[in-house]
Amino acid sequence: MELKDYGMSRERGYLSHYEIDTITLPAQFDAVVEAAGNLSGLLSSCRVRHWLDQLPDPDIADWAREAAEEEVRTAMVHYSFLVQSYVWGEAQAPAHLPANLARPMVAISDRLGQAPLLPYSGYVLDNWARLDKSGPITLDNIYMYQNFVGGDDENWFVMIHVAIEAEAGVLLDNAAKLVTVAKQGDAAEAERLLVEMDQAWERMYGHFARMGERCDPYIYFHRVRPYIHGWANNPALDGGLIYEGIEKFGGKPQALRGQTGSQSSIVPAMDALFQVRHSEDPLKSFLDELHHYRPVQHRRFIEDIAAQSTLRTFVEASGKQSLKDAFNACVQQAARFRTRHLEYAASYINKQMSSEAGNDPDVGTGGTPFMKYLKKHRDENREQVVG
Repeated sequence: MELKDYGMSRERGYLSHYEIDTITLPAQFDAVVEAAGNLSGLLSSCRVRHWLDQLPDPDIADWAREAAEEEVRTAMVHYSFLVQSYVWGEAQAPAHLPANLARPMVAISDRLGQAPLLPYSGYVLDNWARLDKSGPITLDNIYMYQNFVGGDDENWFVMIHVAIEAEAGVLLDNAAKLVTVAKQGDAAEAERLLVEMDQAWERMYGHFARMGERCDPYIYFHRVRPYIHGWANNPALDGGLIYEGIEKFGGKPQALRGQTGSQSSIVPAMDALFQVRHSEDPLKSFLDELHHYRPVQHRRFIEDIAAQSTLRTFVEASGKQSLKDAFNACVQQAARFRTRHLEYAASYINKQMSSEAGNDPDVGTGGTPFMKYLKKHRDENREQVVG
């Protein structure tokens, strides 16, 4: 296995191999790009739908099938932000997404094999750029390209995720190598790769721990998170959202999941490599569903790792304690990462929801009792070390 076969690299992991500020869309997108660039202003007008209803439908079905992938992914970023703003940018959610947004959104998502709303890939993986192109992908050298309302809290939330995803390139590259190394029976090289992964986990954890520096939980919950909701199990949308002008949907509401960091492919790839299993529960079902919201090549990478990894069996049979220790350190790092996720879920979502009347603080917007099951998944992760 090699990362390049999945459109990935050691330097960038799942992040786009290009930077969005270097991509120019054809002239037919000019009005869309202009609206996306002024989205903060349109949202602040409190009548964002009035302005978005006036956008032309560029009729991009043929373009979406034939254009360069980088251009289609860039269009996905802009259109998915516009769609989310149309739905959540005013006090009451609409029952319908107008055809001038629905048709291009569906054409783009069909080409990419993803759902026609904001995905994690559009929110994070393809939505960043370096300030200094000769510099590294680090928090002091990146910015969020497409915003909703903008500001430090929104930018920092995405930038933290970008920094983590860049650091994870080492994990993913080593994971691909470990599939081969385990089959070859090379214990020394397996241990070296695992130790290197443990060090990368530390750097990722360091980025994750900085979330609170510039992203306040209250601001996140009330000014950032509302725009990234989906239309599945959402009381504001009865049964989902109707995409006007889309024949294949037959005028029926589409119940689609919203953008979430749980669509990141880092931890699922590590579970696949280390053969960590989780028993059935509502959160596992939710996460299994989210797998289909990932970019196609990232799905394939996780599935191929899961199908080919024999690392756990190899480590258990090696009889080499230092190799087992290196393996267990990485399994524990994934559990530690889940623990940090649990802590942020508590402070950024659970605590904020509990302060509002009528909200069950243990139930997420998708109807999943996430606090209970995040703990369960964390504990299951910890328990699956090798003896």
